[in-house]
This record gives sequence, C-alpha cells and structure tokens, in this order.
Amino acid sequence: MKIQEIRALEILDSRGFPTLKVTLTLEGGGQGSASVPSGKSTGEYEAAERRDGEAGRHGGKGVRQAVRNVEEVIAPALMGQAFTDQAQIDAVLLHLDATPNKSRLGANALLGVSLAAARAAAARRGLPLHTALHADAHLLPVPCFNVLNGGAHADNPLAFQEFMLVPAGRPTYAEALRAGAECYHALARLLEDRGMSVSVGDEGGFAPQIEQPEDALDLLVRAVERAGYHPGEDVFIALDPAANGFYRDGRYVFGGRSLSSAQLTDLYRDWLGRYPILSLEDGLSEEDRDGWAHLTRALGRRVQLVGDDLFVTNPERLRQGIAQGLANALLVKPNQIGTLTETWAAAQTARGAGYRLMMSHRSGETDDSFIADLAVAMGTGQIKSGAPARGERLAKYNRLLEIERDLGDRARFAGRAAFGGEA
Repeated sequence: MKIQEIRALEILDSRGFPTLKVTLTLEGGGQGSASVPSGKSTGEYEAAERRDGEAGRHGGKGVRQAVRNVEEVIAPALMGQAFTDQAQIDAVLLHLDATPNKSRLGANALLGVSLAAARAAAARRGLPLHTALHADAHLLPVPCFNVLNGGAHADNPLAFQEFMLVPAGRPTYAEALRAGAECYHALARLLEDRGMSVSVGDEGGFAPQIEQPEDALDLLVRAVERAGYHPGEDVFIALDPAANGFYRDGRYVFGGRSLSSAQLTDLYRDWLGRYPILSLEDGLSEEDRDGWAHLTRALGRRVQLVGDDLFVTNPERLRQGIAQGLANALLVKPNQIGTLTETWAAAQTARGAGYRLMMSHRSGETDDSFIADLAVAMGTGQIKSGAPARGERLAKYNRLLEIERDLGDRARFAGRAAFGGEA
C-alpha cells in the first residue's frame, strides 16, 4: 500500500485540552483517522508527548508543533512509499524520531499516524478494524467500570485513584454492560440517600467526600446488592490505587495512615478476605520494586496484580519486571509507548510470560474507539474505559456492543476466567 496524504489537526480532548487527530489516505482508496488520548496520572517512564509550552495558549498544552511534525516531517517521509504491513510504517516513524522516549517528534504525533495507518489499511480491505488486526478475533473483554474516584482524578480526600465494578460473572458482554450501568445508577442513588455529591469526574466516576478506601469498597458492595446482583458472583471489584500518588519517602501515606510496603500488602490481603476484589493495579509505587516483588509473592496467586506505571506498555521495562517477578498482568495503553507495533510487542511479551492483559483508556479521551477493536484483536479479555457515562467513555463500550453483534455466534465473552486468581 502507498500513502497518498497525511493530515493532522489540533482538537480538544474530553478535559478541554488540546490533542491530535491524524487522517491518513492511501492511494487507490482507504482512509483512516485516529485521535490521541492523554493521561493526567502518568508514569515517569512513559513516552513523551509533544506540547508547545506557550504559556499564553491553552496553558502551554497546545500541540501545534506535533501537528507540524506530522505534516512536515512524517508525511514527506511516508508518502509515496510502498508498505506491506504496519510494522514497516512504524519502523519509519521510530527511525524519524530516533530518541528513546519519542521526545523529538512526540509520542502523540507518532501514535496518531500509526493508528490512522491501521485504520486506513482496514478500510482499504473492507474489514472491521479488529478483524484486520487479527483475522480470528472473537473474544469480548470484561468491562471494568471506574465508578468511584480519588487521587489525581478527584477533588476529595480519598488517596486511592480508582474503584471499579467488574461484571465478570455475567454471560455476555451486553449483559455485563447492562449490569455495570445498573450498578452505576444504584450507586448514584445510594450516594444521594447519604447526602453525598453525584457530580462526576474526568472518567465519569463519582467523587464523594470520603477518605478511607474501606468506605468506598463498602459503597460498591452495597450498590451491587441494591441493583439486584450478587457481589463476588455477578459483579466483582477492581482497584487502581495509583500508589505513586501517596508514596512519600518510602512510606504509603493515606487516610491518616503511614504504611510500609509490607504493611500495605498485609492490608490488601485483609481486603481480599472481606471484599470480592479480583484485580489490583499499581498497588505500590513504580520505584518500590522490592515491595512489588514481595507483593507478587504474597498475593499473586490470589489476585491479578496489574503493572501500569511500573511497565508503561514498554517491552523492555516489562521484560525487566518479569525477570524480577513483579506483578502478573500488564495494563495496555498505546500512547505510553507511541506506536501500534510496540504496543503489540509489549502485549506479546506479557502473554509469553503468562501475564494477563487489560486494555485501557486515558483520563483525557476522545470519541475514538480504537482501543475497543484493539482489545478484541489482542484477546485481552479485559478493558477499562471509565464509568458507563460520558460520551468519550461510552464510545468504547458501545463499539464493543457492535462487535459482539457482528460476530454473532463466534463471539465469546471472557468472563471471570480472564482475571485468574482465587477472588
């Protein structure tokens, strides 16, 4: 295939900050567009976005330089060349940037082109994106709904960042989405009954004025019951403490507590006995590698332990973590690494080591549903895209409904088995 045109545009994400949309057209037909998300809670080792830094414009967050990099550097290098696959295109992108963290052209510029190329190739072949990426793709992921927020995602005293409802016990994806929505609304009524705010944050979750993680966990259990489901059978709980946010001088400081990594691991162990928790993401800081090793030895057979800031979808960091026995699952965020090929390589590395996969959005999102198709293509079995609210979140969840319908009898729902463990 030959690339005829590449255009880029500065658009706004779901938080009102600039991001990048790229449209790529192939000679002889086939066009694809992709919009790039951006995170608020970011790991130190993520690939670098290109932001303009103009204080008087969008608070320095503009991406006009990234737009120019796409149109004036990347497009001339790609247009007119013949490519046989995605890997060849991404190899040119990496060569053009030639920095370890994508800082020259920007991971946002590279990813926009990479994903748009994949969409254009699928369009040219007349195939759905997930099928173009993997011909036999048929596994629908379990949605993990971020319904209670703290940390960087909320203006409340709750240090832990995400409390998720996971309807892994339902028979189909459609029924899981229904259960998530019903539990979400039951939680809203529960909060209202207690005189708490039901305003939503960046990812559609509620941010009531609570401080203790146990209070949030109790609210989730009661919401599931109020919606008519059984906690630990129909609907489970997943946590993303995002522990970087409350790691202070080797201690974990939250809710009036100051704990060592061993003490926090013991607290997690206690919660596993009290609540139907099946996944724990970034339970310790990315810098606390000894703590991670202990956490994995202590709880890795009982619960999924997801590395996000720990691995940042980077195959090399993941290989190091695997060798050190850290975590047992990888959070997959394409914009952390910068190209589709590298994202796929990280997923393959994780799967080859027996690690599970969870596909993920970012707090700054668009209506682009690429990760929904990618979750099915990779067979991750899990996806988190926020609460069942806000259009940019539902774009992903509703796209999965379409995929399930179109797959028909071939569709399989990953269910509880996707998470392993004994929760």
